[in-house]
Amino acid sequence: MNATAKRWPAPAKLNLFLHITGRRDDGYHQLQTVFQFLDYGDELTFTLRDDGKVCRTSDLAGVLPAQDLVVRAAKLLFQYSHCSQGVDIEVEKRLPMGGGLGGGSSNAATTLVALNELCELGLSIDELATLGLQLGADVPVFVRGTAAWAEGVGEQLTPLEGEQAPPEPWYLVVAPDCQVSTEVVFNAPDLTRDCHPITISHFLAGQGINVCEAVVKKRFPPVAKALDFLLKCAPARMSGTGACVFAAFDDRVAAQQALESLPGAWQGFVAKGMNWSPLNGDRCYGVV
Repeated sequence: MNATAKRWPAPAKLNLFLHITGRRDDGYHQLQTVFQFLDYGDELTFTLRDDGKVCRTSDLAGVLPAQDLVVRAAKLLFQYSHCSQGVDIEVEKRLPMGGGLGGGSSNAATTLVALNELCELGLSIDELATLGLQLGADVPVFVRGTAAWAEGVGEQLTPLEGEQAPPEPWYLVVAPDCQVSTEVVFNAPDLTRDCHPITISHFLAGQGINVCEAVVKKRFPPVAKALDFLLKCAPARMSGTGACVFAAFDDRVAAQQALESLPGAWQGFVAKGMNWSPLNGDRCYGVV
């Protein structure tokens, strides 16, 4: 059994805006959004084994190991690469489930990237991203690891670099005491599905909202309360389909002060926005 003590980051993401521009015949929604990473997230540890078994060694309430994206990602990778290796995967969970921060997708992406390196499989980032898309629409952006403009169902990615890169402020992220089902939000009859498409330039000029907010606030009062509170501190928005909400600050001290002013029962954290994923290390976009 070959073990590594290295902990691999599985960072959170924020949707800096989220528009729905249409709905495909298969029911999936056409989106426009911007993904940005945080320097905060889950951490994974991988212990290679020689018997071909893929096991999650940590408990995760409500998620059976066979259903967990980390297990599915490892099995998919080994099958694709014809690798007979096995692995034990330990997940240190920090991100709330059903929070709109991409925890499950990020875990899956980290599993693909880490095992590709640890098992010396030699797959390209393009190959890993294509595999990741089979697991979820958000997985490719975590694999590629660059802040991105996304369209389609979220898989058509354009890296935001140079003058197009969004600011990297300090964020206060608040996790209301509820889990929001993406399926519930996307099936809501009052969800706006006909946003006029905007461009990256429009976004950088300040356009863009999260059209899911109105639906979620109506059905999940804790989200509405958290947004109302944050809006008193700074411009605030919901990430993805929720439930987490966030506000941007110019410096860590201001974000930390806002965190300390949260009502006692609320959960939150302060994190730095990052246009280059903590998972990346020295990797370049598009190659290993």
